[in-house]
Amino acid sequence: MVSTDEIRRPAEDRFAAELTSLADADGRAGNDRPPGWLLSPRAVRAFVLGDAELGVSRKFYGDDPLVDRAIVSLLGRQGLMLVGEPGTAKSMLSELLAAAVSGDTGLTIQGTAGTTEDHIRYSWNYALLLAEGPSDRSLVPSPLHQALVGGKIVRFEEITRCAPEIQDNLVSILSDKQLMIPEFGPNARVPARPGFNIIATANLRDRGVNEMSAALKRRFNFETVRPITDHAFEVELVSGQLTEELGERGEEVEVPREVIRLLVTAFQELRSGVTAGGTPVKSPETVMSTAEAVNVAFAAALEARYLGNGVVSAAEIARQISGVALKDNPEDARRLRFYVDNIVRERARTDPLWKDFFRAAADLWH
Repeated sequence: MVSTDEIRRPAEDRFAAELTSLADADGRAGNDRPPGWLLSPRAVRAFVLGDAELGVSRKFYGDDPLVDRAIVSLLGRQGLMLVGEPGTAKSMLSELLAAAVSGDTGLTIQGTAGTTEDHIRYSWNYALLLAEGPSDRSLVPSPLHQALVGGKIVRFEEITRCAPEIQDNLVSILSDKQLMIPEFGPNARVPARPGFNIIATANLRDRGVNEMSAALKRRFNFETVRPITDHAFEVELVSGQLTEELGERGEEVEVPREVIRLLVTAFQELRSGVTAGGTPVKSPETVMSTAEAVNVAFAAALEARYLGNGVVSAAEIARQISGVALKDNPEDARRLRFYVDNIVRERARTDPLWKDFFRAAADLWH
């Protein structure tokens, strides 16, 4: 039984009805499902990009051919590496693909400076190890070990945050599709069942933190997830994500679409360094991603719900941008001030929405 008392349920639970619908459609159409896959490649694509006829929502906005290439990568022998700027939905795409292919997004390794070989391969219950010696009971399988046994997708988040010698544990696993367990004997191994593969993610801003070895790079197909440049696409994505984040609280707050358009306009201009009219602006060093735009919209909605009149205004958007844009670089405050004084001020002369934004931002970012 799936609990509803969760802040965020995994994709296979949130979209269970859609996954069932796609599986049924696969059966009726006689679509081929690769060994170990819950859905056919066509159905996986439909799950990620949407299918109006089957009532399946679009969940990833951006480069549709990238999704096709990602699915083909998972069909082959190489792993899939999703790289891009922070907040470009790499993790979300990874989760969606794992949900559609394996029905399980929980097999995840979080890369950090403290990630060890045990996190990737396996560890031991030392009480049982001392009492019984190496055995299936005393072995504690890692997510990757479980994915091998179950024929599922394992997700490796922020792989370049791990030390190179830890990353390279994947080289032989991706090459041989097996995990050796020498404690069980010289030839003891865990072979990968059909359906096994790895989806890894890495931020372009972290490139060089721990550079991947050439051997490991060769075992991945690299796909770059780029920021959304289509204004309408990003508005739709922010609106959809905000509705999901608000949940039942969404009935208690009104978020006008024009306010979301203003938010996306500001983020796209600050991200790209140029306005829609071609005027250069100074981009903050902090990440002005779609994910951060959703965070701003969510915070503004909460402010309107609990401290305002229940309708999100441009003023609340302006106030909440501070928490996203002003992180650790004092220069970013001056860059935002420049944007407000030179771009927002001019728009405020004729547009009431930008006027509200300008008034709220007037005392910010000094």
